[in-house]
Order: sequence, then C-alpha cells, then structure tokens
Amino acid sequence: MVVAAVLVLLGLAIFLRSKAPPEAARLLPESDGIFYLNFKPVRAFLRKDLKPPQRVPDYQQFVDATGIDWERDLDEAAIALHRMPNPNGPNGPVAYSMVLEGKLTGTRLKAWLTAHAASQESYAGRTIYSIPSEGRTVRVAQIGYDMVAVSNTPTPEQIHSIIDRRRTAALPFAGSTLLSHHFHEVPLLALAWGVGQIGLPFSESGAIQIFGFRLPLEDGATLIASVTPMLRLRGELRLRVEEIAPTEPAAASQAEALGMLVNMARGFTAPLGPDPANDALKHLLATTEVSRKNDRVVVTATLHSAQLAQIAAGENSQGEQVTPAGQDASK
Repeated sequence: MVVAAVLVLLGLAIFLRSKAPPEAARLLPESDGIFYLNFKPVRAFLRKDLKPPQRVPDYQQFVDATGIDWERDLDEAAIALHRMPNPNGPNGPVAYSMVLEGKLTGTRLKAWLTAHAASQESYAGRTIYSIPSEGRTVRVAQIGYDMVAVSNTPTPEQIHSIIDRRRTAALPFAGSTLLSHHFHEVPLLALAWGVGQIGLPFSESGAIQIFGFRLPLEDGATLIASVTPMLRLRGELRLRVEEIAPTEPAAASQAEALGMLVNMARGFTAPLGPDPANDALKHLLATTEVSRKNDRVVVTATLHSAQLAQIAAGENSQGEQVTPAGQDASK
C-alpha cells in the first residue's frame, strides 16, 4: 500500500513538472514581458547547415579566458523585460533580467567577472559583480553550477529577486505573476515563447515595428507568442502570436488591419530577388493566416528549419559579433 502511494505521488510530481514552466523562467523577477529560448533542439535543427562563426577579437578573448562559447555552451535563456519610466534614460525604454543555463560556470568565469567588475556585492550567499557598460551597470551572479543571472536594471532589486527565487526552484509552479497568468497558454513542446508585453523591444513611438512594417498593435499589448515544431511535417516550425485585445470590436478591427498589412507585405516582397532571407520572408508571408475569436487575434505562419539555417549560415559567413556574459547585449 505504501509503495503504491509513493508511486502515485511520484507520478503526480513528474506530471506537474512536465506542465510547469522551465526552471530558468521560474526564477525571473516580476516584469512586463518574458522571452524563453531552448537552444538545444534549435542546434539539433540547424547543426548540419551552420558554419562556425567568425569571432570578433573581444569575444575570442572572452572564450579564451573563460572556456565558454555561447554558440556551444548556452542551452536555455529566459529573459524578463522591464519597461523604464524614462525611455530617454541610460537603459532606454526597456531593461532586462536574464537567467542563462548551460555549461557556463566555473572558476575561470569567476576570475573573468572579478577582473571586469567595478564592485562586488554579497547577497544571500552569492556574489554579484557590477560591470560598467555605456552609462549602465550590468549585474552578474553565478547562481548555480550551470546557471548565471544577468540584469541591467537601475537597481539590484531584480537580480536579488532571482537569487531569492532560486531557493524555491524545486516548486513546479513558482514564478512571477505574468508566468502564472499566461504560461498555460503556451503550446506544449515550444522551442521559444514569449508572454506579456513582448513587443517592447520592437516598439518605437508607441507602435510595434517588425521587418520595417508598423503593426496595428500598441507596444503595451499583451501577447502570447511561440515557435513549435510541427510533428507531422518534418522540419517545419509553426509560429503563433496571439493578442488579447481590450474589447471584441478592437480585436475585429485589429484582425482586419493585420490581414491588410499581410497582403501589402506580400506585394512589397514579391519583387525581391532570390536570397535565403528573402525566400524565408516570402514563405513566412505566404503561410501567414490571421483569425479572431472573441477578444483575441491570432496570427499563425510556418517556416522551414532549413531556411533558418541558410539565413544563420549567411550571417555567420559575414562575421558575427557575440557579446560575452556581463557585457550589455543591448548596446
């Protein structure tokens, strides 16, 4: 009887963990938006087609000093977006907090952080390294044998929160308010997803712009986006973006405007010559569908992994600049 009860509890625990957000995302502080990327399956998709990147000198020095290569060693990244009250301040309109997971820690990274930090803080048994970067302070902490926390917010509150949440990481449904409200709407097996005001990095003058097109969405719109492999179509990735509109009439208006924008974009891109990036964009637009249900607007499209690999390979062949941990990726 006891054995049966233990097996039931174990099975329940495994089931709950399978439904829970990834640990890296659960550690993020309260925020306006969250992005999550799982690089392990992405590398499996693209590995055979990718060429080694041409490293810039600063990044090569980082690799030599720490033994960490982001291309090889970063497995997961969870990023929290924080809207700044002063968009003209040193952080711009958005600051970030990140939890990075992979083969990232060790004495060599600690030595690199110590050498580049302007100051250090001890908090809850962890050392936080403050590294200056173009008028901002980037805080970095090793929070586990395979985890690093990074934040460029004006105060240390966010990185403190990450360290505090690390203590309850075993709880499957721990995490921020935003995560608890919307993660259940993220499709199972998504390689990458975002929830909340994830249009913030693409916002300009109160609007969201992607590929040069201004979307009929406010930069504060609540979005749920995902990239999921299509199991029945090998190599195809399904892109899905869902907006929660304030009212049903607003959703209907935005769905109509988005449909018109997609048709316009198809016309604009039709004359573009053969090129991996152009071909991928044309395929993306050709498969884009806009629909509405009540107060929600849903945009779906597909893209083949081989097209992503061709784009990535083309960028790598032209030289790629990778930012080491602790340096501001937004500069």
